[in-house]
Amino acid sequence: MQKLPTLKLGKDQERRLLAGHAWIYSNEVDTKETPLKTFSAGEQVAVVSQRGKWIGNAYVNPHALICARIVSTDISKMLDEKLLTERISQALKLRQRFYENDFYRLVYGESDFLPGLVIDRYGDYLVVQITTAGMDAVRSQIVSVLEKLLSPRGILLRNDTPMRAMEGLDSSVTVVSGEIPPLVQLSEGESSFEVSLLEGQKTGWFFDQAANRNDMQRYIREGDSVLDICSYVGAWGIRAARAGATEVICVDSSNAALEQVKRNAEMSGVQEQVRTMKNDAFERLKKFAKRQRQFDVVILDPPAFIKRKKDLKEGMQAYRRLNALGLEVLKPGGILITSSCSFHMAQSQLLNVVRQGAVKQRSNLQLLQYGQQGVDHPVHPAIPETAYLKTLFLHKI
Repeated sequence: MQKLPTLKLGKDQERRLLAGHAWIYSNEVDTKETPLKTFSAGEQVAVVSQRGKWIGNAYVNPHALICARIVSTDISKMLDEKLLTERISQALKLRQRFYENDFYRLVYGESDFLPGLVIDRYGDYLVVQITTAGMDAVRSQIVSVLEKLLSPRGILLRNDTPMRAMEGLDSSVTVVSGEIPPLVQLSEGESSFEVSLLEGQKTGWFFDQAANRNDMQRYIREGDSVLDICSYVGAWGIRAARAGATEVICVDSSNAALEQVKRNAEMSGVQEQVRTMKNDAFERLKKFAKRQRQFDVVILDPPAFIKRKKDLKEGMQAYRRLNALGLEVLKPGGILITSSCSFHMAQSQLLNVVRQGAVKQRSNLQLLQYGQQGVDHPVHPAIPETAYLKTLFLHKI
């Protein structure tokens, strides 16, 4: 067994780790005993308490605020091809238990005990996103394990997330195995879609909302009109059309995304029901409100308005404005489906900003259902940061 260099914690700094969390902040390290500058980015270490008790094996990045992440609480295991095979195999078995088709998030970072690694599966194609120096150091082993376990036709590294800059890593999009076509087809529920893995948002698709889109089906009545704000490539709107909506308007600021909405609508046979509008979400809602145009169902699935804790106040105001406008263009008796993917905004806070919008309009709301990320984005019980998605289904009276 390889002996790892030691990273010593400050006094009483192990409590959160012993409870199951994986992150170590730079101010939690005894830098007199183990100076961070002596470690290289991505180096593996044995984490010990102030008294010398072994806590776990981790990798370190002396240049990052989260300077180390636990990868194993078994002293005999470190981050290598054997551990990657074990953890990715476990993640695969969990997804296969719930998904008939191979379209899901295969690995979700800390929740699958592989901090800094995200893998999305699109049938025979895999998109890998590595966000930390420690995981970047075993990049070739990750690719090797995926090739052995799944024999994919192509593996794409979408290492263009801003989080990499925080770790001192470069930004790139690289095909590392096989080939990646310009568009890849996937199925969700009763609908088929095409997405660009090379140029689409995130890794190409938002698998985290799939379960909520499944639940949406029960709220759509035959003949409903639906407004899908921040539609991206039409996942919500097209599935609403398949569920019986006869008029669906998908609004997004991206021409490329809206062109893909049209193609996806054709693939699902709902091109007559679905139309697109290129516009800023707030501006389009204001225009509909000014015209007193209302819909039976309004779907609000914006990008994160709160990316850092210090953005909370400003972000809350944005969510408040968006939801107030959404309620204004929702018919009495209609359904509002509203989401936040901002970790720093609690579910109760999202509900409160929606309530404030209803009070402003002198309308009443009934909360029908809470939604969260799907089972391919499991929540780590000791790491609250892994629970980020909130979706509310509400009835306007």
